[in-house]
Amino acid sequence: MKNNANNNGKRMLTSAQAMIRDTGKKLDLPEEVINWLIQPKIIHELQIPVVMDNGKERFFKAFRIQHNNILGPYKGGIRFHSQVCREEVQALATLMTVKNAVVGVPFGGGKGGIVVNPRELSRSELERLSRAYARAIAPFVGENKDVPAPDLNTNPQIMAWMVDEYEKTIGEKQPAAFTGKPVEKGGSLGRTAATGRGGVIVLKALISKLKSTSNTKLTVAVQGFGNVGYHFARLASKEKNLQIIAVSDSKGAVYVEGGLSPEATLKCKQEKGTVAGCYCKGSVCDLRFGRMIDREAILELPVDILVPAAMENVINETNMEKIKAKVIVEMANGPISSIAYHYLTKKGIIIVPDVLANAGGVTVSYLEWVQGKQGYWWPEKEVNQKLIAIMEKAFDNIWQRSKKRKIPLKQAAFEVAILRLIKARV
Repeated sequence: MKNNANNNGKRMLTSAQAMIRDTGKKLDLPEEVINWLIQPKIIHELQIPVVMDNGKERFFKAFRIQHNNILGPYKGGIRFHSQVCREEVQALATLMTVKNAVVGVPFGGGKGGIVVNPRELSRSELERLSRAYARAIAPFVGENKDVPAPDLNTNPQIMAWMVDEYEKTIGEKQPAAFTGKPVEKGGSLGRTAATGRGGVIVLKALISKLKSTSNTKLTVAVQGFGNVGYHFARLASKEKNLQIIAVSDSKGAVYVEGGLSPEATLKCKQEKGTVAGCYCKGSVCDLRFGRMIDREAILELPVDILVPAAMENVINETNMEKIKAKVIVEMANGPISSIAYHYLTKKGIIIVPDVLANAGGVTVSYLEWVQGKQGYWWPEKEVNQKLIAIMEKAFDNIWQRSKKRKIPLKQAAFEVAILRLIKARV
């Protein structure tokens, strides 16, 4: 399991660095500048001691990698997962630098992680681990240094524990030091749905550029029905030209011809523990409405739009030739391997890259940071309006560069980001 995690992390890091290097060469950047763009500034490797419920002390391997802060404080989530490794965290920190530059928020890139399966911990053990990590990283994070947030298997409650412990450690209130907090702890309205909402904003902008004249609804399959996938599906299903016909989670997948109800599907999933068997239309779930499919097969459905919203490298050399979607919206980080990306791009499939598609989360994290620093919080409608404005502007910049230079959206996004990073150098 550990070797597999390291291999996945290495592939992800190699892919991210290769994209930066290739983009840098296309922009005729000097080798030393390309290396500056690739190399992380600081790598923190930690051993976190935690007293478990049985009274024994256990040490957890942890990381906080600060990649680049030329545009502002480091910014990036903290993930709790058994397959966290240094290479994966470094890759994600690198992509955060690019992502923040893509949407034009004043942050650099960072990422954190702990090697742990949080489902194996009691609530009290999870709290002690979260607080211990916050104490360990306290010397090198803060609202003007490095602003952590939730990521895989972390949530507002964990952020609340962390910011509370951080403030105790530094001896002062600093609500902008962590984002993704509960609203009552200084979080922002709209943050929970922000990543999914941002993806739908970008997809709508893309569809308007493609100028589809068909009256037929575009079909959508969402692989990964967690927070991001659910909110993407929920908001996309409200659009008159989009129809969610399949969703999956780690245990199964369902296909509902004519479109499913994300809200009813989520309620069914919460009752069953999986979407498998949840064939829901309107407010009713019935076996007659759909059929179960293999959770891997959802990627190969003949849909108009495929939305991988779970883990990295799910589309790779083993299944890339079976992909039938015309558009792929990368809501997960790195869901398409480098080889698969080049293959699918050559086939003419439009890929909306993760550094743009899932940037809604960090955009509202930026808005939460601003609110925390100024001590004034906006209504949800205002937060969503600001998110729409930022995401639409980011998409338009990338679309225009893509058309002007006749390059894929991913390359255009990396070019936009890298040029902003270069201009910020004194």
